[in-house]
Amino acid sequence: MDLIGTENGFCAQTAGFWQLVGNILLVFKILIPVALIILGIIILGKAVISSDEKEMKKGFNSMLKKFLIAVLIFFIPSIVTTLFGIVNGFNELKADYNVCQKCVAHPKSDYCENKVIAVSKGAN
Repeated sequence: MDLIGTENGFCAQTAGFWQLVGNILLVFKILIPVALIILGIIILGKAVISSDEKEMKKGFNSMLKKFLIAVLIFFIPSIVTTLFGIVNGFNELKADYNVCQKCVAHPKSDYCENKVIAVSKGAN
């Protein structure tokens, strides 16, 4: 039975892996932006305390860069989803991809949990 491109295809069969990736990505989406913003605030704080105009400008630019990188990291899953939608021929695999996307974007969702359970029951 050919399951390629269906809701029970490759992504459903590997839902546990995609759930793990989603959990790791969730941690990174929170920790990395928070760490970058905290580092930027520290750098900007040092520059303000030094009262040097050149240092303050450098500190502000550093914080702005870190903030933009943090926002970009937070939105990587949305950017990837948009790019996949643009790829020619993607519609043939969309049902399968949606399983991966849902497990990566929402690893604790009932949908993903049910896919993982279904795979584990099928393995017995």
